[in-house]
This record gives sequence, C-alpha cells and structure tokens, in this order.
Amino acid sequence: MSFFKTFDWFTFLLYLILVVLGWYTINAASYDFDEGASIFDFARPSGKQAVWFGLATFLIVLILCIDAKTYMGIAPYLYIGVMFLLFLTIFIGTNINGSHSWIKIGTFSIQPAEFGKFSTSLMLAWLFSQYGFRFTEFTDFLKACFVILLPVGLIILQNETGSALVYFSLILLFYRQGMSGVVLWVGFCFVLIFVLGLIYGEALVLFLIPFMVIAMIYGFMDDRVNTWRMLGVVVAVNLLYYALRHWIDLPASISKYVVYRWVGLSLCGGTILYCLWLTLYERVRKYLVVGIFAFAFLGFHFSVDYAFDHILQEHQRGRIEVLLGLKEDLKGAGYNVNQAKIAIGSGGLSGKGYLQGTQTKLSYVPEQETDFIFCTVGEEQGFVGSASLLLLYLVFIIRLIVLAERQRNIFSQVYGYCVTCIFFFHVAINVGMVIGYVPVIGIPLPFFSYGGSSLWSFTILLFIFLKLDASRIERY
Repeated sequence: MSFFKTFDWFTFLLYLILVVLGWYTINAASYDFDEGASIFDFARPSGKQAVWFGLATFLIVLILCIDAKTYMGIAPYLYIGVMFLLFLTIFIGTNINGSHSWIKIGTFSIQPAEFGKFSTSLMLAWLFSQYGFRFTEFTDFLKACFVILLPVGLIILQNETGSALVYFSLILLFYRQGMSGVVLWVGFCFVLIFVLGLIYGEALVLFLIPFMVIAMIYGFMDDRVNTWRMLGVVVAVNLLYYALRHWIDLPASISKYVVYRWVGLSLCGGTILYCLWLTLYERVRKYLVVGIFAFAFLGFHFSVDYAFDHILQEHQRGRIEVLLGLKEDLKGAGYNVNQAKIAIGSGGLSGKGYLQGTQTKLSYVPEQETDFIFCTVGEEQGFVGSASLLLLYLVFIIRLIVLAERQRNIFSQVYGYCVTCIFFFHVAINVGMVIGYVPVIGIPLPFFSYGGSSLWSFTILLFIFLKLDASRIERY
C-alpha cells in the first residue's frame, strides 16, 4: 500500500498548526515596538525558531525515509549513545540558570535531556517487544523501571529536575501493560504524606496512614472482613483519644503533642503488626507487601522535613511553599506565577489582540518565550484563545491514543503510548504551573515554547511514531 495513503495526515496537520501558532506566539512574546523587527529577523527568537523549524523539516523527511524496522534495530544503541551523552553533559555542560544540562555549539546550545525522551521511549518499546518479556514478572518489571530511572538519575545530576520528572510520565504506560492500580494509589499516598507533612506536621499524617493501609487491603486484596475489623479499631481509638483529650487534664510536664504522637505511632505500629500477623496466619504474601508499604509511609513521613530542608534547593523549596500557601512571596519564588496570572487574567474573554499584550511587551513575565509562553496566549487571545489551544492539544493527544491502539505489533504500540504520555505530561504540567496549580519546574509547552532542542525532540518523537503507524500494515 502507498505510504501516502497510510500516513496519518490529520496528525501531521495538527503538528503544523501547533508549530505555526507557536511561532507567531513566540514573535508576540519577544516583539519590541521600538525595534519593529520582522518575524523573520534571525537575531530575534522568532527568526531563530523559523530556522529550527526548517531544520526540523529536514529531520521529518529523514525520519520518514528510514525503514520502520530500523527503529527497532537501533533502539538499544541509540539509548546507550544518548545515555553516554547525558553522562558527559554532567561534566562538560554549560551553566544556564543554575542547570548544567546544556552543551554549547558555537552560538547555539542543545539540551541532551530533550533527546533522551525518544531514545528512552524506543528502548522501552524494544524491551517490551522482546521474546519472553513479561511485564508482570518482577525481574522484567525492574528492567523497565531501570530504563526510565537511568536517564532520570543522569539528568538530576545535571541539576535539571524539571526535565527529569518528564520521564516519570512513562510510568503511565505500565498501566496499559497490566500494572496494578495499587502503584498509583501508593504514589498518591506518598504525595499526600509529603504535602500534609509540610502543612500540618504530624498533626494529621500519623492518624491518616492507618486509613491508607486499610484502603489498600480493601482495594488491593478485596478483604472486607479484615477491612472492617481494622477500620473499627482505628476509628474507636481515634474517638477515644479525642474524647479523653477533652476530659482528662494532663500534668504540666506532659505535652499534649507527645501524647498525640505516641497514639499516632501506636496506631501505625499496630497496623503494621496486624499485617505481619495476617501474613503468617493466612499465609498470603500480599499482606506482607501492604505491611511493607505501611512501614514505608511511616519512614517517608519522618524524612519529609529532612528532604525538604536539605535535599531540595532553596528556589525549589520556595516554589513549593508558595504553591501550598505556606508563604506569600510575590517578589521572589511566587513572582513568576503571580505575573502569569495577572497576564492571563488581563486578557479577559477575547484578549487584547495580537501584539497588544502589555504584560508581555513590558517583560513583566519572566521566561515568557519559553516556559511561560501560555501567558502570551491568555493575554492576547483571552479565554477563547486559551481554551481553543487546550482543545487543540486535547484533540492531538486523543489522536495519538487512537493511533497507538490501532498498532499491530507491541513495539509500535508501546512507543505510541510513550509518545502520548510525554506530550500529555508536558501540556498538563506546563499549563498547570503557569496558572499556579503545580510547582514551577520549567518544562516547555510542546511546539509552542521557544527553543531548538525542544522543537527537534518533539518532532523526532512524533514522526518516528507516524512512520511506525504508516508501516503498520507490515508485521515485524
């Protein structure tokens, strides 16, 4: 069948629309009325973006000319090569805004972490397509995790946390391959413990952990008998504690906080011991797994303060504190988000018009051409333009899911879902941080944010998948 008949032109059209709109938005974000330069001025971001798009067109032609089977064959070698480049970047990378993730080549800079996305996706697809690979087997599961965690570790060593977090989006692929939903629940619990630990300290977390464990026993094991037993005991202890706290006057030498802490620790310890007892009595290993998770929750809770104070950097701590409402720093950590909200809010329903954004033209919003480019859309095109752009991204991501589902081999399907996960994460987190719903971690909006590395990496990521999809009639 002709390539032109099997190629997905609809997705290609969506790509062109996003790139062109992004190019115009970059011009709006960087436009200076005093200079009055052309959109094609190569000294300006819009001109450079046009050059990078021209080179991206060459990459598209090259990708589509390569036989689809070749991508499976080169996947391990490409992955090893990019990982080696990421390792070198730790030592030779240029310091840009505190990150050592950039390599300077003349007047241009490239970010290898961006190219790690498609190499890691190809490697996962290659791994899942190997004969005898079973994702549900523990050793094979560890192999898949290692493929993701290796680039994450190397990128974190470059002090580029935002790019590293993108790779965790590939874990969503695991659910399509049969991973239990308990992993998602455990991840949610860790996030909840972290957030509540920062806001309330031990005032709530120690009493919440037993309920998390009970939910796991009910949802993961469908054990209603032990669920109700544990729930009854935990609720009874909580009610008794709160009743006695108001009825009994403690000696001045005994702090209510100490009593509170020991009651909470006793509940957590009792929950863990009961899980261990059920493991021995009913000889079901899943109870042991739940007990281990309960112990991990408790240990993680006590490590939150240390991790927050000693592992996270000062600017990261500040962003999290502003997001959680622990402090208001409109001139420091919260400045970017506050200015972004002002810019988007000032656009109203229909916006101020193209090149008419005052917040943008006066450079109130930092990084307005890259990480915060969505502000320009909100200010100049208003709610209508912002909603239309999000709708366009939604159609794009849904289309990727449709393409992934119609693949005839595991390699193409897994790679397709990797592509979908990465695009979804970028859009959700970028827009979320601009409007203040997630911490500012500095990741680009696909095809919109200024930058050659991001445009090329997204282009390569997408068009390898479109090539695989166009060749889906072949069983390889």
